[in-house]
Amino acid sequence: MLRWKRFVQGDEDKWMENTANYTKATGVKVRVDHEGWEDMNPKAGVAASVGAGPDVIVGWMDTPHLYVDKLVDLTSLATYLGDKYGGWYDAPKKYATHKGKWIGLPLGAGGALLNWRVSWVKEAGFDKIPTDTQGFLKLCQALHKNGHPPGFALSHATGDSETWMHCILWGFGGKLVDDKNNVVINSPQTIEALEYVKELSQTFIPGCLSWSGVSNNNAFLEGKISLTSNGISIYYVAKNEKDPAKLAIAGDMDHAQMPIGKVGKPTEMHLLTQAFVLKYSKSPKAAQDYLRFMW
Repeated sequence: MLRWKRFVQGDEDKWMENTANYTKATGVKVRVDHEGWEDMNPKAGVAASVGAGPDVIVGWMDTPHLYVDKLVDLTSLATYLGDKYGGWYDAPKKYATHKGKWIGLPLGAGGALLNWRVSWVKEAGFDKIPTDTQGFLKLCQALHKNGHPPGFALSHATGDSETWMHCILWGFGGKLVDDKNNVVINSPQTIEALEYVKELSQTFIPGCLSWSGVSNNNAFLEGKISLTSNGISIYYVAKNEKDPAKLAIAGDMDHAQMPIGKVGKPTEMHLLTQAFVLKYSKSPKAAQDYLRFMW
């Protein structure tokens, strides 16, 4: 199987431990390869196109929908797991199904929150992160003015860019497609969201247009930025550091939800990850049994 490379070491350790337990219980050996986040979709695309590669891929929310006709139907497995453990949440179920069939098996989501330096936000005149987009913009402008700029990926960084930019787009009422899957991104709401991001980006640290998935982590832990959008990995690394400077950052950081836009309700996007089994697999039953065990 192929899965994305961890940002939190404990995640990979537990995955490999459970995989070893599966082999011990069944005698089925499982090879697990790890790739960088940005490499997952290209690797999946090549495997699906040439009909050879990993039996199982753990990718992102949209990945299986690119290769629907090349995937094993996982409806029986998903139904079994849902019945046993109390059902599936609506959002992952929508991402994992196509025309009533399960093409993916949702694993979970890396919760995307605002990571911020408490002391620097207070120096900028704010006790906490504003809950509305205009207040959030004013905070970022104040942070930039004080020499502690925010930094958000304005690149193709998987996860970091998608989560916060979708939140802003949806927060202004924009959307990529309508309920009938028609492309409707060209709208006044999208333009308004773009204008907002343009103004917001002027407060960012230089270089965000070329950031990868680790860039904001590094910038935050090096004390170069005061605010970013990320999962738990920045705090996880900081609190487990022996470097006093990074331990101090762990003690001076907090987390908050993304601001709410004009639509008046949260529009956060969290990076759902799900597994799928390729039809070219010579061991589709073993692949599904492995997923059953791991889930």
